[in-house]
Amino acid sequence: MYRKTISITIPVYNNQGSLDETHSIISSLFKKDDFLKNYNYEIVFVNDGSKDNSLNKLLELRSKDSNVKVVELSRNFGQGEAIIAGHHNSTGDAVITVSADLQDPLELIKEMVQAWSKGNEVVVGYRETREDSFLRSFTSRIYIWLINTEMRVKMPPGGFDFWLLDRQAQDAMNQIHDKIRGLHYDIYSLGFNINLIPYHRKKRFEGQSQYNFLKRVHFALHGYLSISFAPIRFMTFFGMSVAFFGFLYALTIIIAWFFNNTPFNGWAPIMVLLLIIGGIIIVMLGLVGEYIWRIYEEIKKRPNHIIKKIHK
Repeated sequence: MYRKTISITIPVYNNQGSLDETHSIISSLFKKDDFLKNYNYEIVFVNDGSKDNSLNKLLELRSKDSNVKVVELSRNFGQGEAIIAGHHNSTGDAVITVSADLQDPLELIKEMVQAWSKGNEVVVGYRETREDSFLRSFTSRIYIWLINTEMRVKMPPGGFDFWLLDRQAQDAMNQIHDKIRGLHYDIYSLGFNINLIPYHRKKRFEGQSQYNFLKRVHFALHGYLSISFAPIRFMTFFGMSVAFFGFLYALTIIIAWFFNNTPFNGWAPIMVLLLIIGGIIIVMLGLVGEYIWRIYEEIKKRPNHIIKKIHK
């Protein structure tokens, strides 16, 4: 009888302290749970250029467990690219993606597989509550809100980094070759049936998050600007509004000039107008530059990530 396989892909960057526990929980689930026993499994760890002892720890796990596969990237390419590398090197009938920091409950894997077995091609575990800082939680919700303004199907407000894709959905994801991507948007844009499972996001098991505020802003810009032209449209309308009111102000100056009512001291309003309009122009050029840079990145056709070695 054919036994389906579940692939669990895990991006790893400086997570040496949580890898043993992550592997232990997943292995125990598939070996001891009555439902998951019916499935084969593979754990695909993607080492994203870790600077600590993560790679050696992964190779140690690989030597002890034949269900473990280690994809070693040549350098740090970022979490998104590590996830994509894991997707391309997963062979399961369903592919689950989860982080290595143990903030997402791995026990949810059973519920996700059960939902998939009922015909849901995509299963998303989303953060209903979380123990992160207020700033991290607030900025995450702002990002999801911005993404949802561009989508017909709305993502859960708490965001997610834990999901399951059926093989058909995963193959569709693997066909997307954009240089700059928003994985959350990609998942929802596929059009497959999505089942949502809420959970509580715990504190980190060990160490600190590698995503500081600036990295989160960088990630949000990448994700949002890759799917939206709303900032360009906003700046267009904003520029038209400024030009309209500037035209009205120019008319008042001309009328005042006809009546010899122009102020003698005109330096201040001129400088204010120059600074405001000049600042708006610089912002517009910077925004256009963001889009042009993304076009430039796409046309270079450089590989999104480079795999140094696959240990299997």
